[in-house]
Amino acid sequence: MALFSKIFAKLRIGGVSDSDWDELRSSLIESDLGAKLSDEIVSIARASKSESAESAVRTALEGALTTSSRDVKVAEGRTTTILVVGVNGTGKTTSVAKLMKALKDGGNDVVVVAADTFRAAAIEQLQTWGARIGVPVVAGKFQGDPASVVFDGVKVAGESQADYLIVDTAGRLHTKSNLMDELAKIKRVLDKSGGVDEVLLVVDATTGQNGINQAKSFTESVAVTGLILTKMDGSAKGGIALAIERETAIPIKFVGTGEGADDFGTFEPDSYISGLIGSE
Repeated sequence: MALFSKIFAKLRIGGVSDSDWDELRSSLIESDLGAKLSDEIVSIARASKSESAESAVRTALEGALTTSSRDVKVAEGRTTTILVVGVNGTGKTTSVAKLMKALKDGGNDVVVVAADTFRAAAIEQLQTWGARIGVPVVAGKFQGDPASVVFDGVKVAGESQADYLIVDTAGRLHTKSNLMDELAKIKRVLDKSGGVDEVLLVVDATTGQNGINQAKSFTESVAVTGLILTKMDGSAKGGIALAIERETAIPIKFVGTGEGADDFGTFEPDSYISGLIGSE
C-alpha cells in the first residue's frame, strides 16, 4: 500500500504542507487504521526530524501490533486441535481448506471435520478439497448435530494418530446465543479428547471496523487465540491488520491473499509494515 512513501519523499526535501499531512491522515483512515491510531501516527511523523521520520513511524506501527506468539500451538503426545470460527461470508470454510492444505504440504497428517452442517455447500467444499489433496474429511447429514460430527472426527483423528484435527464450524444460526451454544457443545466434545489448542477467528479484511466488532463479539464468548485475515490482496484496506490487533490484542496468525489454493500463509509483521511504509 505504501501509505507513507509520498510524505517521506517530501520530508527529505523539506516540502511538507499542512494539506499533505491532512492527505496522509485521510489515507490512513481510509485504509482502516481508524481515526485515533491515524492521528497518533501523523503526530509522530510531524514531530520527527526528516532523517528519523521513517524509523519513528515504523516503531509506532510495530507498537500497534501485539507481541503475542504467532506460531500455532502444538500439542504434545496427542493430536493438535484447531477450531475455526467466524461469521459466514468471511471466507471461513475456504480458509479451513487452505489451512489443511498448508499443513498437509508441511508433511503433517490432517483430519478435517465439516461441522458447519447448516450449509450443504460448506460440507461439499471441504469434501472436494479433501479428496483433491488426500485429507480425510468427516461429515454428517445436512442440518445434523455439529457436536455429533465432531465426536466422529475426534475418533477418526485418534485412530489414525493424526497430527492435526481442524474443525470448521457454523458461521450463523438464528441468534448469537444459539451460535455460541453450538460452539460450547463442540468445545465440550473436544475437551474430552484433550482440549482445543487453537481457536482461530476468520475476519474479512475488507469489512473494516465491522471486522473489529466481529472479533470483539466472538472473544466475549469464545477464547479466540488467533486470527485468520482473509482478502488481504490488492483490493484490501490493509490497515485493518494494525487496527484489529491494536483493539483486540489477538495475533494474526494467517492471511489469505487471493482465491488460489496457495494464496495463504503466515502473517509476517516486518514485511507487512514495510509494505505500509513503502520500504520493501
